[in-house]
Amino acid sequence: MHLQHPEWSKHAVIYQLNTRQFTPEGSFRAAEKQLPRLKALGVDIIWLMPVHPIGVKNRKGTLGSPYSVKDYRGVNPEFGSPADLHRFIDRAHALGMKVILDWVANHTAWDHPWVTQHPDWYARDWKGDFQPTPWWDWHDIINLDYKNPALRREMTESMVYWVREYGVDGFRADVAGFVPLDFWATARREMEKVKPVFLLAEWETRDMHYDAFDMSYAWSWFDAVSALSQGKATLDKLFVFYSHNESAWPRRSMRMTYTSNHDANAWEGTDIEKFGDAVPAATVLSFTGEGMPLIYNGQEAGNPKRLAFFEKDPIVWRAHPMAELYTRLAALKKANPALANSDWGGRMIKVPNTVPDRVLSFVREKDGNKVFTVINFSPETRQVRFEESLHHGRYTEYFSGSEVVFPQPDGLTLPPWSYRVYTHGP
Repeated sequence: MHLQHPEWSKHAVIYQLNTRQFTPEGSFRAAEKQLPRLKALGVDIIWLMPVHPIGVKNRKGTLGSPYSVKDYRGVNPEFGSPADLHRFIDRAHALGMKVILDWVANHTAWDHPWVTQHPDWYARDWKGDFQPTPWWDWHDIINLDYKNPALRREMTESMVYWVREYGVDGFRADVAGFVPLDFWATARREMEKVKPVFLLAEWETRDMHYDAFDMSYAWSWFDAVSALSQGKATLDKLFVFYSHNESAWPRRSMRMTYTSNHDANAWEGTDIEKFGDAVPAATVLSFTGEGMPLIYNGQEAGNPKRLAFFEKDPIVWRAHPMAELYTRLAALKKANPALANSDWGGRMIKVPNTVPDRVLSFVREKDGNKVFTVINFSPETRQVRFEESLHHGRYTEYFSGSEVVFPQPDGLTLPPWSYRVYTHGP
């Protein structure tokens, strides 16, 4: 990798904020009031879904998709004014958090001014007409054509505008792989003339990481852990992800691990639908394994519903045990150097055990700091013993506070979907 991650991403936890559904008001001002709560939860990076005006022509639903952008330098009045967004970002920065914006470079709304001002910037179908992204039901947008140098310059300058004028700390790139990779690499270099930025690719290929992106999606992690949680797969499916991550991806790359996001929640199912009773166990893995954990807004309240995508459908906030779990895990991630992101942290090393298809056990170690994680991904109580000696030593079980020394002759008894996180420091 040739790029440098910003130092503030070292222990970061990322939080996706859907402004429309985050509060009853659906505004930046209302969301700003929740920033201290997010800080206390352990959030370091806030990913705002697109903040731009939404197209009207061919709009989906009543309010339209935030990913149908009408003006790359404008602010959607549904969410508030430019001054409101400035305040939100400034307040987040004052609390020690960073803000990245969702950036939709692949396509625009049908009524974006470029359609009439620069029609040559758009891709065409076989009939010569503007076209939505092929094969998808995205009839509210039309594709851009990155063979045009003028488009590339304007899109890059628009991204730099948000870094320079609003102080944003980077971007999440929507369908990043649908846009030429050299565009992203060039755009990053231009943005970093203003300040260091963090880029997240909605994509899952290793080449994204060399010159352009700090982090990419771990879609296959999500699919594997979901299948495992539903009894449709064993740990072998998850081992494929970790094998590829270690063997094929750059060591310094970051992968975003998650049990929900806006797409998964709206179109596939809530985290409860996808993971069932394993939601806490999967969450523990997302924080203690390699990767940067994502919290999708509402998960800390145990949100049980699929949020409407094109209508107002606010989250119903309530006290829930997941908030405490996220808070504890975020604190551990920041406190133990073994759990740092990228190569700042320790590599995951598998600890063989006597229930290899359902009990995951691994160690991460850095500078004498060690975390030994054990997770029962099954609906049965499991008695498990561990082989080899990497995990041997004296630990504190993080959630109970009990002192434990390994090896233990009798191993561990793990109730269904339970987990143990053992920590050791120099």
